[in-house]
Amino acid sequence: MKPEYGPSLARLLAGPWRAAPLLVRAAVLAAALALVLALLALGLTLENASYTHGGSVAFSFEYRDLYRVAPDAGGYVKVQSRYADGALKYSYAADPLLLPRYAGAVQGELPLYANGLIATLARRYPRFALRGEGKAKVNNTLIGYEVAFTAQVEGREMYGRDLMFMAPGEHPRAGVLVAMLSAPNASSAVLSPLEVGESGVLLRPLKTFTFG
Repeated sequence: MKPEYGPSLARLLAGPWRAAPLLVRAAVLAAALALVLALLALGLTLENASYTHGGSVAFSFEYRDLYRVAPDAGGYVKVQSRYADGALKYSYAADPLLLPRYAGAVQGELPLYANGLIATLARRYPRFALRGEGKAKVNNTLIGYEVAFTAQVEGREMYGRDLMFMAPGEHPRAGVLVAMLSAPNASSAVLSPLEVGESGVLLRPLKTFTFG
C-alpha cells in the first residue's frame, strides 16, 4: 500500500487486537467460526440434493426442500417435508414396478396395471376417491401413465398422483412407480391432484427424473 493511503485496516486493528484480553479474542474467533459455518450451511441448503439408484433399473432425480425418510417396505427412496406442527406437506417416493408378462404394446398394459394400483390405493387410504387417470407426458423422453386421487393420509386430506414409468427397452416389464402426495393448501398453484408435481416443491424431482 502506498504511504499516502495510510495504514491498512489490518495494521489499525493489530494494536487493539493484541491489547484485547484473551477471552475477548477467543470470543471473536468463535463468532467468526460460527459465521463461516452458517454460511456453509446456507450454501448447502440452496444446493439441489440428488438421489441415484443403480442396478437393472437405474434412475436418478434431484430435489430441494425435501428430506430423506425411510421408504415404505420394498420401496427405493422417499423424500418429504412437513409443516411446523408435524403434518405432512409433501411426499415423493420412488418404488419398484413390475408388470406381469403381456403381449402387445406396453401402453396397452399400463391401464390394466393401473386398475390393480387403484384397488390397492383404495384399501390403503381412507376416503379414497379417484380423480383421474391416463397417459402422462413429463417431458419428451419420459412418458407413462398416471392415477390422480384424493384421500385421507395421516388423518388429513391430501392430493395424490402416482405415475408409472417403464425403463427403456423393447417390451419392458420393469419400471418405477413415482408416488406423490401434496397437502391441498401447500401451493396456491396446485388446485387439483392432476396438478401435483406440475408446480411447487414436487416439480423438481418429477421433471428431473431420468432413467440411466
